[in-house]
Amino acid sequence: QVQLVESGGGLVQPGGSLRLSCAALGGRLSAMNVGWHRQAPGKQRELVAHLTSGAGTNYGDSVKGRFTISRDNAENTVYLQMNSLKPEDTAAYYCTARLGEYSFWGQGTQVTVSS
Repeated sequence: QVQLVESGGGLVQPGGSLRLSCAALGGRLSAMNVGWHRQAPGKQRELVAHLTSGAGTNYGDSVKGRFTISRDNAENTVYLQMNSLKPEDTAAYYCTARLGEYSFWGQGTQVTVSS
């Protein structure tokens, strides 16, 4: 069983930056496809960013050019660097990992973009 623990969320002003972290316990993220999803109140959960075990990436249209997903294999951690944040980026952000038929989700970290 893989446990994902997110951190780094908080309150930030529009135009600011945050970096989310996702540490894995019980599995090696380097072998998995990993990603970040988000869900705002009253909205469907959506893909933010995805990183394959082969280092391929894709991003949701609303975050392209502003967010970057990366992985530190030595730290067994996945990051989401978020720049030029907008109020519409406000949501709970979830780290995900997939290995074969198995999917794992973190419990989420809240990001609030507001002045």
